[in-house]
Amino acid sequence: FRGVQEDIIQNVIAGNNTFVIMPTGAGKSLCYQLPALVLPGTAIVISPLIALMKNQVDQLNAFGVNAQFLNSTLSKSEMNKVKKDVISGEVKLLYVAPESLTKDETI
Repeated sequence: FRGVQEDIIQNVIAGNNTFVIMPTGAGKSLCYQLPALVLPGTAIVISPLIALMKNQVDQLNAFGVNAQFLNSTLSKSEMNKVKKDVISGEVKLLYVAPESLTKDETI
């Protein structure tokens, strides 16, 4: 682990509310991805950067982790498929754009 990653991860896994601010390149992703893999349920990651969402989802999927995203690049049928997969418990990490998160059909 780098810097305080281990402390953050242990705090999240312990079920504690955790507010973390880290600079670019400090390893933020691991701090929420690892607990998401260890803990039950789906982790929701709110990210305003569509390119970063796609990159992270592609990387996680390459490692066999079912990660998906909801943002404006998806068609209505693609969005419905992602939502169905989340509801069925198949998705470990769901990346959501802030504007998608606030839509009634997403909530």
